[in-house]
Amino acid sequence: MKYLLLIYSAPQTWSALTPEERARVVREHSALERELTESGEYIGGSALADPEQSKAVRFRDGSPVVTDGPYLEAKEHLAGYDMIDCESMERAMEIVARNPHIRLGGVEVRPLIDPCGLEM
Repeated sequence: MKYLLLIYSAPQTWSALTPEERARVVREHSALERELTESGEYIGGSALADPEQSKAVRFRDGSPVVTDGPYLEAKEHLAGYDMIDCESMERAMEIVARNPHIRLGGVEVRPLIDPCGLEM
């Protein structure tokens, strides 16, 4: 089954890290990605730009309306994602437990389903 791992962070948390601490988080995350790629469980992922650079689009009065900023106001923001394909939610949780970002904000594990609502 496929899972989307949503990595959350607060800008204050990341900016409070030293350059060495940030580099360590990136190294640990990259090492986990390499290991999951070798096992065939890693599909892909990416860091996301600062939420200040995002646009939110809603449909109002028959037209799309674009506003600056993230869709939701929150202290934490979606900082990146990984997509994995593994046997079970238990295995997904094992993988997430090794993700260095759980120490900085958190990681949400969301199973993917196809448009008909079936597991992928």
